[in-house]
Amino acid sequence: MKIAVCLRRVPDTTTKIVVAAGGKSIDEAGVKFVANPYDEYALEAALALKDAAGSGETTVVALGGDIVQETLRTALAMGIDRAVHLQGTPSADGLANARVLADHLRGGGYDLILCGKLAVDDYGQQTGAMIAELLELPCATAITRLDVAYGRASVEREVEGGVEAASCALPAVFSCDKGLNNPRLPSLKGIMAAKKKPLEVIAVTPDAGGVTVVALALPPERAPGKIVGEGAAAVPALMQALTSDAKVI
Repeated sequence: MKIAVCLRRVPDTTTKIVVAAGGKSIDEAGVKFVANPYDEYALEAALALKDAAGSGETTVVALGGDIVQETLRTALAMGIDRAVHLQGTPSADGLANARVLADHLRGGGYDLILCGKLAVDDYGQQTGAMIAELLELPCATAITRLDVAYGRASVEREVEGGVEAASCALPAVFSCDKGLNNPRLPSLKGIMAAKKKPLEVIAVTPDAGGVTVVALALPPERAPGKIVGEGAAAVPALMQALTSDAKVI
């Protein structure tokens, strides 16, 4: 089985974000970047399927500048076999980026293409479904279970009040959600091995697309907390604050 995983480099969710001069991007100075957490579920799913099959090939693909190779090496350290760096500047338009990924994946002979359900920096939730549409492949989004057998995949995802199950023939594209697995951490052996694994660089030029970032803004500062007292004696004051001040009950 050949499995491709689309990976994105995003700011660490614990990093303090500062809007850059011009107000249309973030100031990357001092910002720690990591693999998109939802993409890590996709990486783990690919590795687990290969481990269970005992054979196959896993490939991680990322679009971005040269710095994205650092994130690709992290995926290789987890156990992915090879990496492809689509070297170019991503567009603000998710469809333009999905076209670049789909153009590369098309004809690659992949049985399964996995993505995170969203990137934590823009919450687009679109790449996996767009790639599937462009490649004319079956797609399920935000999956929390994945089983593959006899050329078919069975998936589940959480819906309001329950679980939705589906199945389809491979090849297919799935986006992965929290709960699918517990991503492994790179081992020291894996980190050393990653330095020797193949990382192919392909220059690409995403089109500008139809989306323009007009402005970025940080959320308003939260009001300071208020201590109304301690123990049972504080309950009346707490109820007063919740009903009259905050008006949440």
